[in-house]
Amino acid sequence: MSIFQSIFKGRMENRAAGTGPRFFFGQSAAGKPVTESTAMQMAAVYACVRVLSESIASLPLHVYKRGENGNQEKAEDHPLFFLLHDEPNPEMSSYTLRETLMAHLLLYGNAYAQILRNGRGEVVALYPLMPNRMSVERDEKTGRLFYRYTRYDAEPPTMEQNTVILDAADVLHVPGLSFDGLVGMSPIAACRNAVGAGLAADEYSSKYYANGAAPMGILETPTLIKNPDLLRQSWNEAFGGTRNAGKVAVLEQGTTFKPISLSPQDSQLLETRKFSVEEICRIFRVPPHLVQDLERATFNNIEQMSLDFVMYSLTPWIIRWEQSLSRSLLSRDEKKQYSIRFNVDGLLRGDYKSRMEGYAVGINNGFMCPNDVRRLEGFDLIPAEKGGDNFLIQGAMVKLEDAGIYAAKKETK
Repeated sequence: MSIFQSIFKGRMENRAAGTGPRFFFGQSAAGKPVTESTAMQMAAVYACVRVLSESIASLPLHVYKRGENGNQEKAEDHPLFFLLHDEPNPEMSSYTLRETLMAHLLLYGNAYAQILRNGRGEVVALYPLMPNRMSVERDEKTGRLFYRYTRYDAEPPTMEQNTVILDAADVLHVPGLSFDGLVGMSPIAACRNAVGAGLAADEYSSKYYANGAAPMGILETPTLIKNPDLLRQSWNEAFGGTRNAGKVAVLEQGTTFKPISLSPQDSQLLETRKFSVEEICRIFRVPPHLVQDLERATFNNIEQMSLDFVMYSLTPWIIRWEQSLSRSLLSRDEKKQYSIRFNVDGLLRGDYKSRMEGYAVGINNGFMCPNDVRRLEGFDLIPAEKGGDNFLIQGAMVKLEDAGIYAAKKETK
């Protein structure tokens, strides 16, 4: 056995790469089954997944080339530029691909895409793959990773067999938080009890309104009832359901209705549902105001909360994406010259007044020129001959020991 094989002996005994502790979809403590599909039926989960997926998909994604003086220039002539920025395959846009993969990453903990190359080894297309049909395994002889994928009929005909073995170089894999660094774990599966509690609260409130938004109770009569099921059925038909809410009940032969359940206020249904929203936002690290929970949002702090979302929620995902794209799509030699990066400047710009004040500081202190500002704002550039590329400083700023020189010159005049 080689040294390489002995290092990975523990992983090769169990061929799956994810040999650490794993979380699986299944029954929650609240009694609700939690899967990626049932979780998306909860409004808070859907909103968080949508916010993060659309945010990543809407960011400009470019290939940059390092210049001789250290500047980063867009490499629009690189084959990957068009694939990542515009059209990764003939069937979808770059936005659609990234939105889909980000949703996979948030629900399953992993995002996969098949890499198609031409005869020269250049990437010509990227197709998304379903994470629940993919397994990451390690070859017992060589110790190298490979991917086993089970395709379905609706997928693009890039594979012929139902079960396909893909080399690691042919798969773009973006893993989420992981125990072993190879296979990510699903946030939904890891926190299925919190998601299950939210689903149970949703179902309880729905059934409450389906039963007429009235408390459950007992119908009592002073005489013996021969067919209680018929009485229950007639009561539900007359007063059950939201369409019958608020009707006046007419009871015959001394029949009385006694409620036996608590009101929604007494059972703290509203507080439970509100807490479920906070729990889901906590799982995905999404500020509540982005899922329309504005209880703690004010005009004074909502901008700062949005900036916190970019810095602490989006930035880790962006770095994860950038490094995975560079690792899978760029060759070793290309990594020395090129990089793949998202542009988040638009999300960090702040309000108009703050931007203008920042630009003024940059121009007055000579580390920004007018054209730098106009590029950031999307304005037409000022021609260089008219001073658009000139760096300026405030002429009134002098050293303290030279302050008296100008005064002396004025007196001599």
